[in-house]
Amino acid sequence: MSEWNQEDENIKVKMTSAVDEETKEWIKKKSIEFIRLMSYYKCAIMEIETKFNVLNEEYSLEFDRNPISSIKTRLKSLPSIEEKLRRRGLPVSVASMEEHLKDIAGVRVVCSFQADVYSLAEALLSQDDVTLLEKKDYIANPKPNGYRSLHMIVGIPIFLAHEKRMMKVEIQLRTIAMDFWASLEHQLRYKKDNEFTDEMAEELYQCGQLSADLDRRMDRLRKQTSP
Repeated sequence: MSEWNQEDENIKVKMTSAVDEETKEWIKKKSIEFIRLMSYYKCAIMEIETKFNVLNEEYSLEFDRNPISSIKTRLKSLPSIEEKLRRRGLPVSVASMEEHLKDIAGVRVVCSFQADVYSLAEALLSQDDVTLLEKKDYIANPKPNGYRSLHMIVGIPIFLAHEKRMMKVEIQLRTIAMDFWASLEHQLRYKKDNEFTDEMAEELYQCGQLSADLDRRMDRLRKQTSP
């Protein structure tokens, strides 16, 4: 995923076309700072993704199966970052986004079984260069709408040519069933020109309960087939 997308570039062009030369230089400097910081976040994503790929390979050798179905990554766009900072009443600056936002870099790991979620999380956190900053277990304690996932904010060092920097990465671990439900729930709830009713919310909640039951049943089957 690019650290500077076309939408961000269009915003910069509009801004620079309407200001004087001194301000243009300031915007250019801030743009470079933003791009540099986003590249650091991208490096942090690569570090976390590599760690999960290594764990997946190790589990494959040890248990003859891959616990990870897929890994997805993302960087927040400049408009999303700006909107979140303004909503919180925080300064819109490179320093502010690095200090206050924890989810600029994101990694989502989709696992085969619910047990794999906790096993992979434990394995990652046992590594001495990974620092757990925050953890929310929405599997043990689902959100009211039925959402389930394990969320973690971790600190991970990236090694540059002349320095080491600690970066924050948001990690979401979930099963295939959890990911299926969450993806469709988001599509339905935020579909344009569509009224989302309480009845629809209740139906989605019940679907979430079914997906939770499916995970439990699949975990039981896994245990029965394990040596």
